[in-house]
Amino acid sequence: MASIMMLSQATLSPSSSAKLSSHTLNPLLYTKPLRFKTNRKSFSVSAASSQHSLKALIFDCDGVILESEHLHRQAYNDAFSHFNVRCNSSSKQPLNWASDFYDVLQNQIGGGKPKMRWYFKEHGWPSSTIFDTPPENDDDRAKLIDTLQDWKTERYKQIIKSGTVEPRPGVLRLMDEAKATGKQLAVCSAATKSSVILCLESLIGMERFQGLDCFLAGDDVKEKKPDPSIYLTAAKRLGMSEKDCLVVEDSVIGLQAATKAGMSCVITYTSSTADQDFKDAIAIYPDLSDVRLNDLELLLQNVVAAN
Repeated sequence: MASIMMLSQATLSPSSSAKLSSHTLNPLLYTKPLRFKTNRKSFSVSAASSQHSLKALIFDCDGVILESEHLHRQAYNDAFSHFNVRCNSSSKQPLNWASDFYDVLQNQIGGGKPKMRWYFKEHGWPSSTIFDTPPENDDDRAKLIDTLQDWKTERYKQIIKSGTVEPRPGVLRLMDEAKATGKQLAVCSAATKSSVILCLESLIGMERFQGLDCFLAGDDVKEKKPDPSIYLTAAKRLGMSEKDCLVVEDSVIGLQAATKAGMSCVITYTSSTADQDFKDAIAIYPDLSDVRLNDLELLLQNVVAAN
């Protein structure tokens, strides 16, 4: 994977020819025990023979519960326009993140403030209606980013409240299956808490949201994904071993956070993440419409036993 320092809006964008097709990403649905080969022997795994089992199902929000990145990009660009943010003083137009560029950026840097801070460090701190000249000290730069992020968050909320956004296929059914069978259910998102709460209330409904056993947002941990802090914190709050937790993510950043926390992870990719390297995922799906809780239970049991 290219270093984040190599990102350039003018030169780097995901190749459409590299997008993973349904042929290369067949959903891994298991209807019987899998067989694994180790250095010692071959063996089959069943629910009864596995020391660990699926006890907690943890969902990311953006990209998993809803396909949201184009909505975030719109909100950022609206903020840049509102405050006339210009990294080049000779530019007549406000900053605008193109979709191809944002696909790369959002998949390599988690969190809105880190995204903007990286961009301004690389392309120059901007002038704006917040500061007529580019801010030169840390306090002013922090104020600029805080102001932009706060406005962007409110704009994103307006978009979610518009009633035009729906949850991704299969998400609500899986949540209901998990609760009905006594599994712990959690949502862990790198986004700001207020925006995630709004998304969850709007898309999964108040009853499901209030029924979550754990809810963590980016505000709740010091380090963003791919740091594992958010998932380690979730396991602690749930009172679960990491090996009994299964994470549903959509990006390599989330996958890295989950695996660094010692959790297994399945991927439900989006159009903006389909070309990423998900080799550490235990299963990869275009969406969750055909995935049942029993499929995920068997996956986790087999993977844990094989290791």
